[in-house]
Amino acid sequence: MQRVPVISPGGHPLMPTIASRARRWLREGKARVYPNDLNVFAIQLINEPSGYDTQDVVIGIDPGKLFSGVGVQSSQATLLKLHLILPFPNVTKKMTARRILRRARRGRRINRKLPYDQRCHRAKRFDNRVQKKLPPSIKANRQLELRVVKEATRLFPISHIVYEYIKARGDKGFSPAMVGQKVMLSWLEKLAPTATQYGWQTSNLRQWLKLPKEKTDKSKAVAETHSNDGVALAASHFIKWKEWHDQKAHGGYWDGEVVVTVAPFKVIARVGIYRRQLHFVQADSHKPNPNQYRKRKGGTITPFGFRSGDFVEAEKAGKVYRGWVGGYTQTTKSKKLSVYNHKWKRIGQFSPNKVKLLKRSCKLCSD
Repeated sequence: MQRVPVISPGGHPLMPTIASRARRWLREGKARVYPNDLNVFAIQLINEPSGYDTQDVVIGIDPGKLFSGVGVQSSQATLLKLHLILPFPNVTKKMTARRILRRARRGRRINRKLPYDQRCHRAKRFDNRVQKKLPPSIKANRQLELRVVKEATRLFPISHIVYEYIKARGDKGFSPAMVGQKVMLSWLEKLAPTATQYGWQTSNLRQWLKLPKEKTDKSKAVAETHSNDGVALAASHFIKWKEWHDQKAHGGYWDGEVVVTVAPFKVIARVGIYRRQLHFVQADSHKPNPNQYRKRKGGTITPFGFRSGDFVEAEKAGKVYRGWVGGYTQTTKSKKLSVYNHKWKRIGQFSPNKVKLLKRSCKLCSD
């Protein structure tokens, strides 16, 4: 039976309740719907609760390079499953384009007709080779995971965090999923007591809990790819493997008790906001005419009262769509808003008059 997050009137997370009780509280006016950035159905009490006692609620994180899994578990029920689409490919592509443009600008600045010792090679302004810099692509991955964990702590009384520690073979610097683990653990320890666990331990516990695992296609947005690993990580707080030894034999058993149930499943991704470009990549071929303004490219503001990343409801040909604003086109004949889904694939272009704002941008989109 699925559980619904419950928030106190002061904004503190309480122990979740069953869905039937949450609906009854809403009908009787004892609670209201609590909006959150993960778009998880939650309620907030109108009056003070009878008590603030909570049980252990653990969040498990299975980090990856392209996808991550998060599970929230208590001893009696599974509370939430999340599948994170990490921004690693997009950030890598943007950093590569930025590096190419930067090198092109530096190359144009040098007068190659002069002898080499007379050319204007600017000296470095500061020493940035400190060997402690976190790559932007890895940093973006870990920051998205941290953002999701922070939002989960606002919905559930998280008492502990379990993080899967990756131990790569060979040179550790070439494993993108392993780089930045220490930084991530230092961030998580500020939220709640954090423990680590190796992947083979997670696999053994997941098999004992009989949680299925999708191994053929890791990109599938289903609970079997990564979220079940997060649930197994969280369940490791309640159940431990203990070994026994005798004079003639030895073995082991799982000690503890945990109940894995059906839970809400969400796919979380970062909105694909396109930054404003004051100048195009090929500036010479896009020079504006003397009587015209330069065409706007990128940015988050639209002239229709919407912003990139806003959650909207759009209508076209009698059908209603829900998605996130990703841009707009404006000509003398037409005005259109582009609406995207959680995977940042365009649903279509809609007239601004047929678009209704549901929620302002929080830089997260979910399915």
